Amino acid sequence: MRKSYITNMNASEIPRLRLQNTGLSHSPFKSPANAVSHLGAVQAQNFAAAKWALGLRVKNSTDEDIEKAFNEGTILRTHVMRPTWHFVVPEDIRWMLELTAPRVKALLAHYNRKLDLDDALFARSNAEIARALQSHTYLTRQELKIVLTSIGIETDVQRLAHIIMWAELDGLICSGPRRGKQFTYALLEERAEKTKKLDREQALAKLALNYFTGHGPAQLKDFSWWSGLTVKYARDALDLIKSELKQATFDGKTYWFPAHEEVTIPKSPSAFLLSIYDEYTIAYKDRSDISKARDIERMISMGNALTAVIILNGKVAGTWNKALKKSTFEIRLNPFRQLKEDEQEALGSEVIRYGKFVGIPAVLVK
Repeated sequence: MRKSYITNMNASEIPRLRLQNTGLSHSPFKSPANAVSHLGAVQAQNFAAAKWALGLRVKNSTDEDIEKAFNEGTILRTHVMRPTWHFVVPEDIRWMLELTAPRVKALLAHYNRKLDLDDALFARSNAEIARALQSHTYLTRQELKIVLTSIGIETDVQRLAHIIMWAELDGLICSGPRRGKQFTYALLEERAEKTKKLDREQALAKLALNYFTGHGPAQLKDFSWWSGLTVKYARDALDLIKSELKQATFDGKTYWFPAHEEVTIPKSPSAFLLSIYDEYTIAYKDRSDISKARDIERMISMGNALTAVIILNGKVAGTWNKALKKSTFEIRLNPFRQLKEDEQEALGSEVIRYGKFVGIPAVLVK
């Protein structure tokens, strides 16, 4: 790889710069916490895929390394910014919740009314959850269900999900260490030490700077989508940090990105096997710079039915899937076009890389 410095950006460089700034092109981070802190937050409703997303960015890391960081609490998982799980670091979790949880709660209000959930019930459920988790007690969702049922709170699947999410949004609970393959919950105050409080302006500025340095070049509407902030508040946040960024406009679209960025230029072609929820694919409202709209939007709409995409030279180029067969992972590629020989070789290297990460040999099959 060689390095260059950005002077004047053109539209074709957007994918290359995003690969650099999201940490994919050169795996620059020393730990999972470093990667999450740089990106601000990492979407993580698919836990295995989210671990792989961090593994791609943390040099020479393994699935066990990411799992260890999660269990030790150097990265936490909670509902924040949008109504889905994200990895965040302990020092950011409180101000991020204070800034974005009100918007998420507003989005949930209609569903809560349909489920007969109100402030009085949440006060009861929060108090009981806090009592059950005190003194570093870690409980699974089903164990919390038993706790809540014991005080007369109905807990069908939807109600239980909303009750627990509300406790997360209130900053009461977050992820605890896994118990085998099961997820647990913990009191936030016991998983994250008290950190310096940020006022609203400071929080807006920090979230925006995290986003544009960790995801740029990106547009205002991309930041609004990713953060869950209204366009007005997203614009206010961007205004606070404009002096720290560069901008470029193409076809009426204005992009913001880190100033004086040193860019690592990978050998061509660059190839990645990503999750559909990787920050490179999911963190933008406008995904036309990395894919034809009909391709990426169709795949994202499939959600968990499709968890993996092929990226070649920064562009979505197909899908991939894996299947565990005895002692190996079988990887199948479904490219949108005929692959060149060097592209096949690059993807073959990524298959081997995935196997090393999960600790089980991965083989490419047709």
